[in-house]
Amino acid sequence: MMEELHSLDPRRQELLEARFTGVGVSKGPLNSESSNQSLCSVGSLSDKEVETPEKKQNDQRNRKRKAESYETSQGKGTPRGHKISDYFEFAGGSGPGTSPGRSVPPVARSSPQHSLSNPLPRRVEQPLYGLDGSAAKEVSEEQSALPTLMSVMLAKPRLDTEQLAQRGAGLCFTFVSAQQNSPSSIGSGTTEHSCSSQKQVSIQHRQTQSDLTIEKISALENSKNSDLEKKEGRIDDLLRANCDLRRQIDEQQKMLEKYKERLNRCVTMSKKLLIEKSKQEKMACRDKSMQDRLRLGHFTTVRHGASFTEQWTDGYAFQNLIKQQERINSQREEIERQRKMLAKRKPPAMGQAPPATNEQKQRKSKTNGAENETLTLAEYHEQEEIFKLRLGHLKKEEAEIQAELERLERVRNLHIRELKRIHNEDNSQFKDHPTLNDRYLLLHLLGRGGFSEVYKAFDLTEQRYVAVKIHQLNKNWRDEKKENYHKHACREYRIHKELDHPRIVKLYDYFSLDTDSFCTVLEYCEGNDLDFYLKQHKLMSEKEARSIIMQIVNALKYLNEIKPPIIHYDLKPGNILLVNGTACGEIKITDFGLSKIMDDDSYNSVDGMELTSQGAGTYWYLPPECFVVGKEPPKISNKVDVWSVGVIFYQCLYGRKPFGHNQSQQDILQENTILKATEVQFPPKPVVTPEAKAFIRRCLAYRKEDRIDVQQLACDPYLLPHIRKSVSTSSPAGAAIASTSGVSNNSASN
Repeated sequence: MMEELHSLDPRRQELLEARFTGVGVSKGPLNSESSNQSLCSVGSLSDKEVETPEKKQNDQRNRKRKAESYETSQGKGTPRGHKISDYFEFAGGSGPGTSPGRSVPPVARSSPQHSLSNPLPRRVEQPLYGLDGSAAKEVSEEQSALPTLMSVMLAKPRLDTEQLAQRGAGLCFTFVSAQQNSPSSIGSGTTEHSCSSQKQVSIQHRQTQSDLTIEKISALENSKNSDLEKKEGRIDDLLRANCDLRRQIDEQQKMLEKYKERLNRCVTMSKKLLIEKSKQEKMACRDKSMQDRLRLGHFTTVRHGASFTEQWTDGYAFQNLIKQQERINSQREEIERQRKMLAKRKPPAMGQAPPATNEQKQRKSKTNGAENETLTLAEYHEQEEIFKLRLGHLKKEEAEIQAELERLERVRNLHIRELKRIHNEDNSQFKDHPTLNDRYLLLHLLGRGGFSEVYKAFDLTEQRYVAVKIHQLNKNWRDEKKENYHKHACREYRIHKELDHPRIVKLYDYFSLDTDSFCTVLEYCEGNDLDFYLKQHKLMSEKEARSIIMQIVNALKYLNEIKPPIIHYDLKPGNILLVNGTACGEIKITDFGLSKIMDDDSYNSVDGMELTSQGAGTYWYLPPECFVVGKEPPKISNKVDVWSVGVIFYQCLYGRKPFGHNQSQQDILQENTILKATEVQFPPKPVVTPEAKAFIRRCLAYRKEDRIDVQQLACDPYLLPHIRKSVSTSSPAGAAIASTSGVSNNSASN
């Protein structure tokens, strides 16, 4: 063991001895001003206050000075060794990277012989400061423990200082310095400045202590490195994902541009095909109109004085029917004349039968031209039967001609309507298929009103057919009148835009073309309106009429349930669209131009609201209170629409209006026709159920106080589902009555 110690490098031996023996610590009492330093840490003293082992002189001089430090003298008090902090380079700090070799006291740096020859104290009592700066315990070291410790450390003589520092990282010794006035201290800082610096070093040392070991620090570093690696990996993943997303975005953008280009090509092709189809339809309509001009008739311009008027001229189909009627009339007249002559030649009664010789004479005289002679009874009955059959056949032909004439009249009405439409379309400025608002492609004209044109159009954005209503103001109007018309149209748009019901035509869009025109885009319906249907078919069955009324009442109920409620005010057959063009399908209400909003400011639940537009509307379908003239405007409510429902139902059942049927609006206004309509009259034909008549009477009550409102109308027993049985059971009886009356009429005519 001793040989190993002697063979060890002197510097390493000094380090080990200083590490485990604490050489230079005296047994005497501790000085209160001595500085406690740990072997593992270094204070912040300057290099001028202590010299490092590298700056010392040769070993002999050092040994002499070190030997003096271990001499004891009673007069000098207890000698002290050098502080452990004197051997550190304080400029380097007290971090974990400080070499332990620089913290060895000067005695430990002497030769091995001198170090081992010095007697070791039996027990070294010194305050031990832990990592938290608490009071130290007594540390005793037996003299015999040194060889064992040295042998353990010398087992691996090649260990460097860094490994030694790791092994002793948890041990923090604080050496107690000797008295302040000890003359044997090398580089003794006897001034107050050094003492205060040493105290400051100890304070700083305590503040920077930690309970972390190298293993914990390594574990923390490893965990931190792993976290950093994970974060870097996550960042790399996110960067790759970001790159992938950017690449996908670029691909999607390219695909979007491709689809946009394809969509534009599709829209362009759709426009081209729609325009081509519309042109073909226009040509077909014009060809058909030219053919029907010869068959059904046409308008001709006739001069009357200084003015020209258009006069209708019937075609050859009507002319042929008229000729057939004239022929039938002439044949009927001839048959009637022959029947009268036959009556003069009627034979005498059965009791006064002439003899056979007389009959032969009569035949002979008849063959000779004597027409005034009487016929035999058999001949008379035979001739009478022939005349009756001829009259019956003529009557049948006349009925067929009349039916054909009515059919031709319906076709002629369509023909006249188509001629007017073509004429208006040819004179329209929108006839060349323009695209309005970069969205609506106009196809052909549907109709024309006073200041508006309705076109069938195609919505290129939503890919659907729509009806575009183009409002055109008269350029000669004053600005005030234009402003009022535009305000009226905007009001209609605001009312109609908020409505959403299956029995009400939807309003899709509204936009301006220029200062004198604007457009509203409506839902397109293929069929015609109820007015056109009634002109074509005159009337309809009660079931069909009841179905239409039920749908109208359903829409009116919706208009009165929304907030604020709305009065349509212009319900008429022309504003009721038949979706399929037949009376057995769905209907939709349109045209809210005269609608009234029953807001809280203008509407009173008792009296109603003031009629500010008296004189507007269609007079045949307005109630009497709308025609009352006084100092104040009349009061109206939703009962106005109830009256209109009654008039429409009456017209559907009987084919005529209940009041002012053959009168114009001017005549109705002048003659006060509606004001005199105190009671409704029902014609005997066609036969209508009593329930339907009672329903019409409830709707057409003269006084508005006696008339039901929309809510009561929706709950009317006639419109409820259970009433259908009574309608179906009563209809066969009505049919039986109609059949019996028809038989009686036929027998009477015969």
